[in-house]
This record gives sequence, structure tokens and C-alpha cells, in this order.
Amino acid sequence: MDPHPPDPDAALSLRALTKRFGATTAADGLDLDVPRGSFYGLVGPNGAGKTTTLSMATGLLRPDAGSAHLLGVDVLADPVRAKALVGILPDGLRLFDRLTGEQLVTYSGLLRGMERDVVTSRARELLEALGLAEAASTLVVDYSAGMTKKVALASALVHAPRVLVLDEPFEAVDPVSAATIRQILAGYVGSGGTVVLSSHVMDLVQRVCDHVAIVAAGRIRAAGTLEEVRGGSSLEDRFVELVGGRTDVGEALAWLRPSSG
Repeated sequence: MDPHPPDPDAALSLRALTKRFGATTAADGLDLDVPRGSFYGLVGPNGAGKTTTLSMATGLLRPDAGSAHLLGVDVLADPVRAKALVGILPDGLRLFDRLTGEQLVTYSGLLRGMERDVVTSRARELLEALGLAEAASTLVVDYSAGMTKKVALASALVHAPRVLVLDEPFEAVDPVSAATIRQILAGYVGSGGTVVLSSHVMDLVQRVCDHVAIVAAGRIRAAGTLEEVRGGSSLEDRFVELVGGRTDVGEALAWLRPSSG
């Protein structure tokens, strides 16, 4: 019998999740449980394995070993059922950018088997809420980086998933739009949804998340409620303590100081 089985009550339950790319181990036996109804932050330095972990957790990437369960559904054994439960905003995913914004969100809903009139109504509501109503008829290829991020988020939300997995959702997004997105996600969590987001911006995670896991070199260094992980200090200080790697420049780069001339 598995001594540490997946948690059937968790929104996301990872066990011994492992992925290697040549000599690089991107995920090294990861165990993680994300409570239902939580706003969960996955933080780590660039190259820590966050994107790889979330890709395996949502069925976008097959692990070399281990398992992932979404709301008790085995992502590997029953991918269709698992993917129906989740909305995904992958980082750097290529979109069908020769569609307009409204067409892209509508297409995403139709792929989920939604009725066209429902999809049409929701797509317009989402584009309006995210400040994209005036660009609804513009091809996505002509969107800015921030607009592209927002239309991809709308595509992840249109089928009202029970779990949202967002990889760097606020990257390239302006402050006003970021505030709107935070409000949308807070309302979603408040009504029983679960958000899992990855970021390397500690201040953002500290402001919006109630749970957090710190990842480095493909391993979980700490996980729990925000207060448990912080341990009385700031999340950034705790992160540096666990991950290390801070460079003390000391007297280096003296030539960069105006007074050195």
C-alpha cells in the first residue's frame, strides 16, 4: 500500500513528481497538496522547475515518474476528465493569434463542449471585464504582451473551471489590469474555486495568496499557509534563507558608480 497516497480532498495533489531533461532534473520527486478553495502561490527562482511542475500537474507534460491528481482525478489515467476541471494559463504558450480576441475566447469555450450562445455571452463579459472590449475584433497577433496575457486568461476562465492554474499571470500586465485580475480571482476563490499561480515576484504572492510553496532546484523547500512559510519574516527573506544564491557585490562594479570617475 502506498505510504503516502494522494489526498482525494485536495484541489491538486502531487506525489513523487519527477521530470528530467538530459542531465537536468527539473522536478525531483515533488510532493505537494493544494487545499480546495485556496489561493496558492508557487514561488521560486528562474529555472526552479515551476513551469515544468505545473505542466505535469495539468497534463501538458508527461512526468518520468510520480502522479498528479486534480480534485481526486488522476491526470495521467483520466486526462479528459481531469482537464475538464481545470483552466490553464501556461507561460509562453502560442495562441491561435490569427483569430480575433472574441473568436479566440469563443473557440476555447466551444472546444470545451459549451453551447454557442453561452460561450458568446461569457466571452463578451470576460473581454469587457478585462478591458479588451474595444479590441474584441482585433487579431490577437496585433495585441500587446499584456493584452495577450489577458485574452489567454479569458480563454482559461470561459468554461468556469473548478481549478485555475496560472503561470506568471501578471507578467507584462499594467497595474490597472492587474488590480482587475486580482479582483476577479479573489471573487473566484471566495466562491469556492482554487487558484494555483506561479511567480518569482514575492510581493505579489504575499499580497494575494493564502498558501505558498517555495521551489528550488526541482524540490519543495517549504509549503503551507503563508504565515507558516514566512515564519515571522517577509516572504522574500524566507525565500532567500531557503534558496540562497544572493551575490554580495561589495566593492565590485566600482566603475558603475558616477563618483568613481
